[in-house]
Amino acid sequence: MSPSEEAASAADLVLAQNLGSGVRAVVLNRPDKRNSLTRAMVLRLHDLLEEASRDPEVRVILFRANGPAFCAGGDLDEMFARGERDGLGRKNNVWEEIERIPLLLSRADKPIIAAMQGSCRGAGVDLGLMCDIRIAARSAEFAETYVNLGLTSGAGGSWFLPRLVGTARALELLWTGATIAAEEAERIGLVSRVVDDAELESTAFDLARRIAAQPVHSVRFFRRAVYQGLEMQLYPHLDMISSHMSVLRDTADHKERIEALRQRMKK
Repeated sequence: MSPSEEAASAADLVLAQNLGSGVRAVVLNRPDKRNSLTRAMVLRLHDLLEEASRDPEVRVILFRANGPAFCAGGDLDEMFARGERDGLGRKNNVWEEIERIPLLLSRADKPIIAAMQGSCRGAGVDLGLMCDIRIAARSAEFAETYVNLGLTSGAGGSWFLPRLVGTARALELLWTGATIAAEEAERIGLVSRVVDDAELESTAFDLARRIAAQPVHSVRFFRRAVYQGLEMQLYPHLDMISSHMSVLRDTADHKERIEALRQRMKK
């Protein structure tokens, strides 16, 4: 079975939903297995995220999951089967399939919001970490469980986590595989906000819709500025920002909002 055929076989397990207002949801839909990821689901997830990132009608991507769990990590049956491959085959599974997703999202140039509930373990945590904003339900529990299997994080967790919570906290979570509750995740900066489970979907959508209503180029330039700024010295960052500011002044959004401000000031 080709990768495209395998991705198609997971069409019911990863869904895309246009929610209106420029927001598209990408939804894990394997609730009976706590949304644990199969290879076919990973391929399908990549394809749907790529479509959303390329679609000019999509301004914000909302990543969520059906059922009581966000994602309990990788499918164990497939994990056991991968152990039968040689080292190169196992590396290619991670590099050419799983790790395409964080690389894709880093270049997506659109805000990505994760709504996370229940079990978020291993790759499930990493899927949230690669998004720009994480909103957690009170039921959410987070654990980087790779160390419990003698492994390392396979979807970028060891890169994203220290940038969010600091080196020492990241290493503690990665080395112990400890589970932390939603409130602790909020306290250390792993998630942005904690809400009641019943409010998770509406809260995430309201935030996505609010961002989608903002000037699209301004939003995208902010995303670039923040992430590129993490890797830059101040001088080149400010040089880049001066270029961004100059370009944005030519956009229709800027001109329309300046004119609207002038009209309000006349009243």
